[in-house]
Amino acid sequence: MSKKPDTINTLRFSVFKTGWGWMGALSSDKGLKALTFPHPTPEDALRELSPPEAAEYSPKHFRKLAEVLSSYFKGRQAEFGGKLDLGGHTVFDRRIWEITLSIPHGETRSYKWVAETAGYPRAYRAAGQALGRNPLPIIIPCHRVLASGGGKGGYGGGLPLKVRLLVMEAGAEGVASAEEITDD
Repeated sequence: MSKKPDTINTLRFSVFKTGWGWMGALSSDKGLKALTFPHPTPEDALRELSPPEAAEYSPKHFRKLAEVLSSYFKGRQAEFGGKLDLGGHTVFDRRIWEITLSIPHGETRSYKWVAETAGYPRAYRAAGQALGRNPLPIIIPCHRVLASGGGKGGYGGGLPLKVRLLVMEAGAEGVASAEEITDD
């Protein structure tokens, strides 16, 4: 009786600088698993990413992602492409994230719309909670989801960052710094 060989799933990580700060990324052989918000230092990005000990540091592996994110943060519409590894998350969360991926650059939708479109018409609060667990901010654009009444809702990176991203994507003249945006 022969033993089936174990499947090895290599984990890789890196931190890289964008125009908005340092970000960290983690991937498996199946695709991108985690991405951090922009941070002032590489140490902060690495702390948020918190890669497993088994993960290997591989800046070369994330070169294209870093280029696309840098372009995005300069106000250019970006196609992230590539595979995502959302294993280990619930079916509900993955469905909410899939719907959120369909929101076009420069547009917004409500938590209610996301829930209804995902097939869970009464679960808009749960949809918001799923977006709060989004392991790939910016890539899965949860910043494009707002409260039904026009409120900003929440954002894992903080409301000033959410507003800054929305202003940038809308193509407004100049992109204000996070410190210049209030939650009025």
